[in-house]
Amino acid sequence: MNILRARYNNRTYRVDDINWDFTPESTFKKSDGSEINFIDYYKNQYNKEITDLKQPAIIHNPKKTKGAEKMPTGPVILIPEFCSLTGLTDRMRNDFTVMRDLSSHTRLVPEEREREVGKFLERIHKDDGVQKELRDWGLNFDTKLLSFTGRVLPSEIILLSKKAVNTDAQLADWSKEIKGPTLLHTKTLENWLLLYSRRNYDAANALTQNLFKVSQQLGIRMNKAVLIEVDDNTDAYVKVLHQKVRPDTQMVVCILSSNRKDRYDAIKKYLCAECPVPSQCVLAKTLSKPQTIFSVALKIALQMNCKMGGELWTLEIPLKEMMIVGIDCYHDTLAGKRSVAAFVASLNQGMTRWFSRCILQDQKQEVVDGLKACMQAALNAWYTSNKTLPGRIIIYRDGVGDGQLNTIISYEIEQLVDCIKATGKDYNPKLSVVIVKKRISARFFARMGGRLQNPPPGTIVDVEVTRPEWYDFFIISQSVRQGTVSPTHYNVVFDTGALKPDYMQRLTYKLCHLYYNWPGVIRVPAPCQYAHKLAFLVGQSVHKEPHLSLSDRLFYL
Repeated sequence: MNILRARYNNRTYRVDDINWDFTPESTFKKSDGSEINFIDYYKNQYNKEITDLKQPAIIHNPKKTKGAEKMPTGPVILIPEFCSLTGLTDRMRNDFTVMRDLSSHTRLVPEEREREVGKFLERIHKDDGVQKELRDWGLNFDTKLLSFTGRVLPSEIILLSKKAVNTDAQLADWSKEIKGPTLLHTKTLENWLLLYSRRNYDAANALTQNLFKVSQQLGIRMNKAVLIEVDDNTDAYVKVLHQKVRPDTQMVVCILSSNRKDRYDAIKKYLCAECPVPSQCVLAKTLSKPQTIFSVALKIALQMNCKMGGELWTLEIPLKEMMIVGIDCYHDTLAGKRSVAAFVASLNQGMTRWFSRCILQDQKQEVVDGLKACMQAALNAWYTSNKTLPGRIIIYRDGVGDGQLNTIISYEIEQLVDCIKATGKDYNPKLSVVIVKKRISARFFARMGGRLQNPPPGTIVDVEVTRPEWYDFFIISQSVRQGTVSPTHYNVVFDTGALKPDYMQRLTYKLCHLYYNWPGVIRVPAPCQYAHKLAFLVGQSVHKEPHLSLSDRLFYL
């Protein structure tokens, strides 16, 4: 989605279309009924002269919002000559020097951020006009940041097959510990395909050699891949997949020459929805550096193991017979801009196996329909795995703003409660629903050693800045190497589970350790991140519900 800034009024506009038949000499009717061409309009209104008389027009269709009846109903016509693109280009994003220089201004460490906030507060207090406006509204700003006491949870112990790892309190990372034969459960890879184009033969050869070394190191039994050379175009990849994928194929790996979206989408759509097989796509450029290919192969091997149903690590979960659910939404870019809701639920005590379903909804719909079907399917999957139903269900709902809380409570939770009641008259599990919010402006600093620093992972804030009418708390779970760490805000909106707040906070922090794509602590609980990955894959590439045979595997990692 491209966003433009009009330089004459500093407003931003989304690009919806281009009118190639337009010229600046075209005319339109003003509000008084008179006609004027665009050359004269911009000259009179903004004192701007249009120099290119053959340029087309950029069309922006404004969205009509509640209370905006007086806004123009027609499209906004923009002159390209007077507009600038916003954001960063792909070339800029791939330029290490540009991104490093940019981060020095955007990723401020705590002490620098405190200084900038201090300067801002000083300007507010010294400006008489600002002070008058604040007095009229009955508002006032303090001269310094709010101080209070938080809590830090103890670090978690990561359980592997042959040892337990006490995570580093500052780094929250255990990537070194999983490089040996320590994985909880590995899958044997007997029948798998590797597709590559002729110019990527060296990359394919290097990947297979390093995967073989890595698999021996990790204790994964891996047979040689069936190497298949294909023409370097999208149709050729799909045709070969149609011909070569068999019912006993366990994995398909595709080496791609570029990050062309149409090729990736075609491969994923075929292997997720039409011929369900876990797949892994790798850019040839990623495999081109001999000094990093072993670490790349390690990550690919771990992902492949997870996608086939393997388990990497776990930790101690004190509560028994508990199912954890993550729900997230993504707005599809192709299928009529429909919303994709992803539902991910745990299947075992150690939270190492997950069940997933997807729902495609109406355009830009955030509230999830069809939750009854998802919950019923998850309960059935849990019963198949455990021969009993869960006694406690905790749902983490991501992607919801404060303005939607009442709708979630009255609509989504009602569906979930009805589904649980329909399971059986004697079935009455304890249910908790937690809203997860990442897009927040709050930032917290810890005063350690006489200076401000990022709070350590596991920091809990549930005083002073929480809402008295809510059951809410903040957790800083991850560690960052640059800038200021961002907390995550949790709001328990429904709770029949009667868990103590401290237990709910500790459980939430534990779940941030169980995301298999990263050997460290992440910002949100693992089921939320899994739901996000699934919704993003379907909304960006598959555009239809994945095949149900993949529902018990992490094929979307």
